[in-house]
Amino acid sequence: MKFIMQEQGFSTETEFGSLQISGNEKYGFRPYQLLVSSIAVCSGGVLRKVLEKKRIEVRDITVDADVTRNNEGAQEIQKVHLHFVINAPNANDEQIKKSLEVTRKNCSMVQSVQESIHITESFELV
Repeated sequence: MKFIMQEQGFSTETEFGSLQISGNEKYGFRPYQLLVSSIAVCSGGVLRKVLEKKRIEVRDITVDADVTRNNEGAQEIQKVHLHFVINAPNANDEQIKKSLEVTRKNCSMVQSVQESIHITESFELV
């Protein structure tokens, strides 16, 4: 990826389109938002695939990410708690627990940051 400096941040072109990145939300996505989004969406996507491989019908998954940042210094992300709200009529709690374990092991974004960001998960079936 190539990032080009703009007046208020950086931009890059992807196959999907242009991505604007800035420390100021008025001009683009903030870097921490992109990092948290990567963790949450990777986890949600892998969870969906795991459930589908188990032949569990998935109607919807919502992921809420609760982020804890260090209030001092660089305000780095310290913790991310992912809460999955899953609409899967034929699933039970045990299946979801086991599927989340597999998800954690197979999500490249979680694996990339696991040594520096504490990531936890919870879920509810609806």
